[in-house]
Amino acid sequence: MTATRTIDRRALLTGLAAIATPTFARAAGPISAFGLDAAQLGVRAGSPDDQTNVLQRAIDQAAAARAPLALAPGVYRAGDLSLPAGMQIIGIRGATRLVSTRGRPLLTATQAEQVTLTGLTFDGAGARLPERLGVVTLMNGRGVKIADCQVLNSGGHGISLEGIAGEISGCTVAGAADVAIISFDAKGLTIARNLVRDAGNNGIQILREVVGEDATMVLDNRIEDIRNVTGGSGQFGNAVNAHRAGHVIVRGNRIRNCAFSAVRGNSASYIEITGNSCSDVGEVALYSEFSFEGAVIANNTVDGAQTGVSVANFNEGGRIAVVQGNIFRNLTPRGRSEGESGIGIYVEADTAVTGNVIENAALAGIMAGWGRFLRDVTVTGNVVRAAGIGIAVSVVPGAGGAVIADNMISGARRGAIVGMDHLQVVSGDLAKDATTRYAQLAITGNRVN
Repeated sequence: MTATRTIDRRALLTGLAAIATPTFARAAGPISAFGLDAAQLGVRAGSPDDQTNVLQRAIDQAAAARAPLALAPGVYRAGDLSLPAGMQIIGIRGATRLVSTRGRPLLTATQAEQVTLTGLTFDGAGARLPERLGVVTLMNGRGVKIADCQVLNSGGHGISLEGIAGEISGCTVAGAADVAIISFDAKGLTIARNLVRDAGNNGIQILREVVGEDATMVLDNRIEDIRNVTGGSGQFGNAVNAHRAGHVIVRGNRIRNCAFSAVRGNSASYIEITGNSCSDVGEVALYSEFSFEGAVIANNTVDGAQTGVSVANFNEGGRIAVVQGNIFRNLTPRGRSEGESGIGIYVEADTAVTGNVIENAALAGIMAGWGRFLRDVTVTGNVVRAAGIGIAVSVVPGAGGAVIADNMISGARRGAIVGMDHLQVVSGDLAKDATTRYAQLAITGNRVN
């Protein structure tokens, strides 16, 4: 009779794991539930020494074992570490801190496929970085994930991405001398639920070398205190800046205190700017400019800017937009601003402006056209209160047609609806007499108080 043996489940699972684990992984060190313990590979938390070399060896061993590298709480001084594809580094959020010891990125991956960083603090220590590089610099990869990390005190960009698909979520990026999060030629990137603050030039910047689809999604972030240390006429000082990047979605962000725009799309076709809450904006709050086709700007609130929204540059091919359901308040010139500031909504071509509320716009609640650059604009169902001019429309020779209908205009000091030659009023109040001179305009059903 054959003897019966009792099988211990824990011993069986342990044995199977040992069989399944390659010998080079076992040689690298014990793998815990969190990954390969860096301390077992000679990495010392809290050491005053530069640990670049020992950390690099630990990274290489973890990559060979195809296991995450786990860093215990403490400070690790290092710099210019190289990450292979598939590398994962895990820390304890707010407690595992890597501090830069040289003027290079703390971490760089030139082939960043499936690279994952979680629970880590990266401190750039203010060291100046080469152009385009960040404290964390990742290139050429899909499935990238940076989550629950802090990136602080960069002497250049905070996080720099190039050719990346993946996500940055739940992170804090603060104190970057240049741009907090910058992306070149993304392949499908999501930047969500982060805190971005105190950046020298831009908060989140989405760039492409040539015009094309980018499809980055910038969702539910808090972005505040964005300066413009480099200067220029709007390239810098923006909370979110998309340049040549098509199909970008900027939604649900809380934006406060930026030197230029809350959201600026430059030659960014099919941009969607929706549901953002913006205050204390230095120039045009929401901007779609230059050679774009297609912009949706809807359901945003802006309190405090020089202009609420500008859909501009028909002369450069900028056209096709919907501006709908927004609230714009307290729009006044600042400093040495040009005369066209103090506007709630400014549009030029192939655009519908509907269902917006504008209050306290120093120059005009809504302005349609600039000189002859006006074509096929409708302004319907809006509420304009306490503006210099309620609705201003260009009537110079060569300007195209506009429909201005069913708007409520209250307290317009210089006229409810007036014809303009650039910034000069050239008509009486067209709300009272719309048909005598300007056959290209259809003005009807507006209520003036």
